[in-house]
Amino acid sequence: MGVYTFVCRNTGGEWTAKQHSGEIEASAATPYELQRRLVAAASAADSAAGVQSSFSMVSPSSAVFQVIVGAVGGGAMISGGAAVGGAAASGGGAAEAPKEEKKEEEKEESDDDMGFSLFD
Repeated sequence: MGVYTFVCRNTGGEWTAKQHSGEIEASAATPYELQRRLVAAASAADSAAGVQSSFSMVSPSSAVFQVIVGAVGGGAMISGGAAVGGAAASGGGAAEAPKEEKKEEEKEESDDDMGFSLFD
């Protein structure tokens, strides 16, 4: 399993990324295309199956992108606004429907009778 962390910056309309502690670099016109190139580069560097990624904007012109290669789990990872189910990638069975929680209805307190009047 390999974890690849990239610092991404937008300068002059072009997104560039450099690996935090490594030699992988990429550039693209859009953040989406940059993510695709970084996932491809990380996958080529690590032959394990299963890829999860996370892209987090830090400011309008900078972001952090993390690629985890070989991490197959039952959870879901949010990446670029799309949810990717880890259970489907790991060949897991159908997920159970969450149990319904019964919530007791809280009795709303009335503000009508406070024991005093504003106009007395």
